[in-house]
Amino acid sequence: MKMNFLDDEKKRQINWWTYSSQTNWISDKNKWGKYKNVSYAHITQANLSDLLWKDIQIELPNYLKNNKINPHSGVRDLLSSWVAAANVYFPARSNNSLKTLLLGFLQSKVSRDIVEVVNVELEYALDGDLSPKKLLGEMDGGRGVGQTSPDVAFIVKTKQGKGLILIECKYTEHSFYGCSARSKKDKGKRKGNPNPEKCLRAAATCNYKILPCHQIVWGRKYLDYFELSSAGITKLKRCPAATAGYQLLRQQALANGIKASGKYDLVVSSVSFDQRNSIIRRCLKSTGIPDFTTGWSDIYQHGADFVTWHHQDWIQYVRDSQKNGEFDDWLKYLNDRYGY
Repeated sequence: MKMNFLDDEKKRQINWWTYSSQTNWISDKNKWGKYKNVSYAHITQANLSDLLWKDIQIELPNYLKNNKINPHSGVRDLLSSWVAAANVYFPARSNNSLKTLLLGFLQSKVSRDIVEVVNVELEYALDGDLSPKKLLGEMDGGRGVGQTSPDVAFIVKTKQGKGLILIECKYTEHSFYGCSARSKKDKGKRKGNPNPEKCLRAAATCNYKILPCHQIVWGRKYLDYFELSSAGITKLKRCPAATAGYQLLRQQALANGIKASGKYDLVVSSVSFDQRNSIIRRCLKSTGIPDFTTGWSDIYQHGADFVTWHHQDWIQYVRDSQKNGEFDDWLKYLNDRYGY
């Protein structure tokens, strides 16, 4: 990724929104949205539907309402990876032709044993014993807020049974963010971490569970389902969640826990991200993982597999595999807006 990738995408999105809203966006600052009470040109005051491809403008908001899902708080940011994920993957939920193409794509990227894509979900969470509450101890959250509910999930069938592919989606983000339990400040009833420096100790010199991990103090069970491998103990210069891998560890722990239940034949933790975003590839370098796409799967004792692909891979697959230009309108939207 060029160092100005973020700035380039801000310009791209502002230009797209100026054209879409047919207003002199740069000079009309009264229409800009705010973050922490500061106005920015890349944040709008628009309704979510205005930021979606036309064929999901009604379906997606209704889906969120009917399933009591909270969309990401930053959806009005034109750089929102959540909105990008919705535009890139949600159309396959109700379009059978696109769902068939998704099947072929997943067979090529994830497993040849996948025989059907049953559904596409956003902010996905299972119920009962496999819910984030039960598995991970996230007692005060819900779909989209306060719990590990992956951005996108593909529910599939395999030759042997059921499958689940959980996906964290990224656009311009620089990392998977730092652990929430490293702050010294109290968070409601949860007490602050008196010694967050312990999280920066090399794995070879400590056991993150025994320290103890402050997430354990909060009742979280992430490390119950994320056991370090011998390679992880050797390589890691700090807890993998400490400064840049928090979302990765949580999703992997969730996937590992679901896999351990034996109720699914295939469980995969995945990341889909922008091909131009090379900074995020290197975000765990100081943790001891030079490239998360190739190094993450080595650090834990395997439960669920870990797979990555680029948004562009999926879009190009559709471009190459569609019949009679069926999805040209959608592909044009993604190219105009994201350069895909």
